[in-house]
Amino acid sequence: MSNPEKISITFLGTGTSIGVPVIACNCPVCKSADPRDKRFRTSAMIRVDNQNIVIDCGPDFRFQMLKQQVEDIDAVVFTHEHRDHIAGLDDVRAFNYILNKNIPIYGTVNVMDAIRTEFPYIFTETRYFGVPQLTIHTIENEPFFVGPTRITPIRVLHNKLPVMGYRIRNLVYITDASVIPDEEKHKITGAKILVLNALRNSKHISHLSLGEALQLIEELKPEQAYLTHISHFLGLHGEVETRLPENVHLAYDNLKLDL
Repeated sequence: MSNPEKISITFLGTGTSIGVPVIACNCPVCKSADPRDKRFRTSAMIRVDNQNIVIDCGPDFRFQMLKQQVEDIDAVVFTHEHRDHIAGLDDVRAFNYILNKNIPIYGTVNVMDAIRTEFPYIFTETRYFGVPQLTIHTIENEPFFVGPTRITPIRVLHNKLPVMGYRIRNLVYITDASVIPDEEKHKITGAKILVLNALRNSKHISHLSLGEALQLIEELKPEQAYLTHISHFLGLHGEVETRLPENVHLAYDNLKLDL
């Protein structure tokens, strides 16, 4: 049995909503032979307190679970309701079958409303065989527990859409943010690892650019920072990595960090 005092994060996907490579694109990043330039849609798995907690399950969820040879998950925690973060929910059925258990999911009212809209067959009064079996937990901007694990939401803005980042012990995970409100920043203080989105080099209406992400990292001062939700516009992984501060790194698919 693993040590319950330890925590790790595995980056299941680090790409933007259309992934990298982009369909029909012939840019150097999309044609790169470097496996770090191949990015599934953004998702992560946290191993803590002998639990596997998945953050977001987008359209690549099935491939991500198979790639990591995941045999059990204890919860899916959603950051927000966009399809690149919820579209793989149907594939939790495999865990229902194999483990004979419901999968708890956690998210805001907006997330749960979107899931009911996107997957109406899960919620019909007479459900047919084979639909995902879920236990739904609606959260607000207050700490909550997944089993013994305390999770602190961090409310950020994705343009005008509220998105939840999460702090688990000394790990902070924030994706799809364009603004971190000042009143939420204290929740990040003292983080050993900060995961933060950095879509591209130029400014974007609903995502942090690389420069904006680096400014926030300098302000928030985590020990280490890893950038995610990366588009092909950011550049080749190997080249961008050389230009980053010593304590900042580009995350990539299948990277595992132990805290």
